[in-house]
Amino acid sequence: MPQNTSTFMSGPSPMSRRLFLTTTGALSLGAALTACGGNDSGGSAGSGKPVGQADIDKAMKTPTELTFWTWVPNMDKEVALFEKRYPAIKVKVVNAGQGTPQYTKLRTALKAGSGAPDMVQIEYQAIPTFTITDSLLDLRPYGAAALKSTFVDWTWSQVSGNDGEIWAIPQDTGPMGMLYRQDIFDQHGIEVPGTWDEFAAAARKLHKADPDVYLTNLAANQVAAWHGLLWQAGAKPYVTSGKGDITISVDDSVSQKLGAYWGGLAKEGVIGVEPDFTDSWYAALNKGKYATWITAAWGPVFLSGSAKATAGKWRAAPLPQWDAAKPSSGNWGGSTTAVIRSTKNPVAAAVFAQFLNTDPASARMFATEQFFFPATKSLLTDAEFVSDAPSFYGGQKVNQVFADIGSTVNSSFQWPPFLDQAATDWTETVGKSLADRTDTVRALGTWQSRLTSYAKNQGFTVKGS
Repeated sequence: MPQNTSTFMSGPSPMSRRLFLTTTGALSLGAALTACGGNDSGGSAGSGKPVGQADIDKAMKTPTELTFWTWVPNMDKEVALFEKRYPAIKVKVVNAGQGTPQYTKLRTALKAGSGAPDMVQIEYQAIPTFTITDSLLDLRPYGAAALKSTFVDWTWSQVSGNDGEIWAIPQDTGPMGMLYRQDIFDQHGIEVPGTWDEFAAAARKLHKADPDVYLTNLAANQVAAWHGLLWQAGAKPYVTSGKGDITISVDDSVSQKLGAYWGGLAKEGVIGVEPDFTDSWYAALNKGKYATWITAAWGPVFLSGSAKATAGKWRAAPLPQWDAAKPSSGNWGGSTTAVIRSTKNPVAAAVFAQFLNTDPASARMFATEQFFFPATKSLLTDAEFVSDAPSFYGGQKVNQVFADIGSTVNSSFQWPPFLDQAATDWTETVGKSLADRTDTVRALGTWQSRLTSYAKNQGFTVKGS
């Protein structure tokens, strides 16, 4: 199952695929941790002072127990690699819930001043909800800046603050693409749409030819997909500056273009709008009710386990484009490893966060054991990884398709510090308009108004589109 978090749906499910990670050109963790100048004067959590190699060596040889909250299955395997490298450090892995339940428990512990972990799994979109409360440790003093080139560019932007802070280390990603039924396309003479105009024309053509089949389903409960589509379209729904100022633009011209497009197709009745990841949705995929799935890089592995009756019939392609001359995509899913600012062991915790996601064996394990789509450039250019050609997709090199898509994800997209409220308001306005096949553009205005009022009531200075 994908990981359902913060009313955002993301992540892959276990499914076999081969992967080999080469280490050529990889930056050593030791180099990263000392890249901040080799100052051995020490440093403490939140001090901002660079940590020197002597302090690092001392910390990693001092018997210490760290607590790591994560919902990733079988994380003990990656942790074992870390403990083998640093035998004095023991890591207790705790599953405190998946997404929202974990975040709720974390906020409770932080407010109480006790019970918080040292490190925590946190999704990209949730980072601002914890930086706004000064809950995460800036990892710059621990050498994290030296790891920037290790990761896909846009992921580094997602974990970085407006003033250059590094709040987390990327773990996995979900660049968005399109999975489609080659057999249905062939049957109805449909070419793979390269633009959204072509996609709309194909939706009308297909449903007219077979009223039981839709080109796609835009789930009325899937706020994450909507944000990914906003991302692809070049929207900037949330722009923060400092801790108290935010511009909310969920009803600007780009958003309205998206609303008119998808709301229009929904009102025409040529796309489905049923909730996804339900029994009826799974059945629909297996029966051929939908000819495409607008999804993310974790989608191919997930689909091959959820729609086995359709094996060999699917292919992958980039999202249709608003401007074919400027290919772009958004992201849907992925997590990071962050360090809680209140940790009493900042050096060991920071080393863990970096090791977990940059050590070649650990990164490889995420791809082969948990089947996460990589965030590191080395994995995304690995010959074995990109040449994998699963029979479920007719022998197509699906990993290569999504690796290429990942390079088109815009690096400027931001998330609000009140994500849960944004998601709830979207579901009750825009999502409802899709489900009811009513006026989505009008619903965007309601979403903008509700979110603006909420932000102001929380003490933010709000600018609108």
